[in-house]
Amino acid sequence: MLTSPILSVPQHALPIYNTCHVPPTFQNLHLPKIQPLPYGGTGFASGSSRKRVLAASMNVVVEEEVRERRRVNSGERFDAIVIGSGIGGLVAGTQLAVKGARVLVLEKYVIPGGSSGFYQRDGYTFDVGSSVMFGFSEKGNLNLITRALEAVGCQMQVVPDPTTVHFHLPNNLSVRVHREYDQFIEELIRKFPHEKEGILKFYGLCWKIFNALNSLELKSIEEPLYLFGQFFKKPAECLTLAYYLPQNAGAIARKYIQDPQLLSFIDAECFIVSTVNALQTPMINASMVLCDRHYGGINYPLGGVGGIAKSLAKGLNNQGSEILYKANVTNIIVEQGKAVGVRLSDGREFFAKTIISNATRWDTFGKLLKGEEIPKEEENFQKLYVKAPSFLSIHVGVKAEVLPPDTDCHHFVLENDWTGLEKPYGSIFLSIPTVLDSSLAPEGRHILHIFTTSSIEDWEGLSREDYEAKKQLVADEITSRLEKKLFPGLRAAIDFIEVGTPKTHRRYLARDEGTYGPMPRSIPKGLLGMPFNTTGIDGLYCVGDSCFPGQGVIAVAFSGVMCAHRVAADIGLEKKSPPLDSALLGLLGWLRTLA
Repeated sequence: MLTSPILSVPQHALPIYNTCHVPPTFQNLHLPKIQPLPYGGTGFASGSSRKRVLAASMNVVVEEEVRERRRVNSGERFDAIVIGSGIGGLVAGTQLAVKGARVLVLEKYVIPGGSSGFYQRDGYTFDVGSSVMFGFSEKGNLNLITRALEAVGCQMQVVPDPTTVHFHLPNNLSVRVHREYDQFIEELIRKFPHEKEGILKFYGLCWKIFNALNSLELKSIEEPLYLFGQFFKKPAECLTLAYYLPQNAGAIARKYIQDPQLLSFIDAECFIVSTVNALQTPMINASMVLCDRHYGGINYPLGGVGGIAKSLAKGLNNQGSEILYKANVTNIIVEQGKAVGVRLSDGREFFAKTIISNATRWDTFGKLLKGEEIPKEEENFQKLYVKAPSFLSIHVGVKAEVLPPDTDCHHFVLENDWTGLEKPYGSIFLSIPTVLDSSLAPEGRHILHIFTTSSIEDWEGLSREDYEAKKQLVADEITSRLEKKLFPGLRAAIDFIEVGTPKTHRRYLARDEGTYGPMPRSIPKGLLGMPFNTTGIDGLYCVGDSCFPGQGVIAVAFSGVMCAHRVAADIGLEKKSPPLDSALLGLLGWLRTLA
């Protein structure tokens, strides 16, 4: 069994930053106040352990005092305004700032990051979303988080994770996805020796696609000078990607593999990527993740995932651009068919040459564009895709002795029946970031971040009392499953627990129904139907998980890089060719109709 290389992090090994000057650990920040609970909270004691089931995992965020570099006046004009400071929005904003654009990022909440943010309670520093960090290596072209930080003069110290995820599946199937590809493949072949050839062919094809993508300079697919330039430099790689663009991982896996349990394992692999099975997961997306975990590896940023967004925000300021917090955008201002500015809930207005929305496309076109007709492209998108379910998040602090010393950081649990994979509360994803960075919890404690899919309909129409009782009930059921499967004595070892529902994600992340991105209504034609960054409204762009290439940290960072390049060309900071632009955008629009 593999043992984590770092179980205790010395003080000198905390994150290192360059010109960003972000504090090395969140535990020494000035913490002036606690956000009030919108639903109240319940606390109760049991034995010597103090347990809490509070309104939601982000409802009591303890944060650093927010101070802008300077006052930004209502009515000011910028090159670009970015709505929301998720990773996609911050990457787009910082990339534009580095190119010389004056950017204003508007964040509804009091810290940056969105679902890649953090919060603190009782000495614990919790990641709001996933702790599985792709794109954080030192090599290749898909290390997009590393590149985004370096672009604004920042770096973070990271800890390599020796196991991407440990699967605990029906029929007692246990598979570790080792950092080293050969170890992973050897383990998988030991479990399915009769499928050796199929395993090698399927994952080998993933590598072919990954290597093609990783060989290219990643910029906007909607910018023809870049696209044609890459084609002439790397024609074979571009044709490879074009060939697999409309294909899905499940269909390809079934060409080489017959064993139903192995195909179900590949479904679980893809479910982590896209919250759908392999038949609905684009092959390019699957290849990015299934190979980058071995190529660059999963690397956890010391101090927590929230440090990424804080570093990017600081870097944005250092480039002469601005980020405003508690800036709730309620309306995108459109004049003569062009997006020209935004209006906040307090009445302030800001104007720019371009508007970039890091909100979901449902929020962007359903809520922020009041009175505007929804472009036909967006209507077509919503015919092909629905909102993926939200998550129930459970953040837990436990006594360290309940975890065996060889515990992996990430686990995926589906105990009894493969049909439960995509059902609400069916499968459980568990992260234990303190296995890699012990500074995130008080001494002698570990963090368990548990999440499982859940729909907002399951939490609507409840009284506050019933809402709290249901959270406690569901949390008890989930932790009981983990106690039975992984960690005997878990519930008795709980020191702190906090539950967040889809309503929490909707409120604090401003995501329609708490969704974490789009999900195809049926089997899609790969990525063919996914919209890019431009929209049917002049001057308005979208970025994030409801844009090509989809969900996940590496994917939204990719969308941010692409968006910044397209916007930079449109405002004169990059070369462009209007005739070629028109032809390419028309071609891409036509291709999406084939989906």
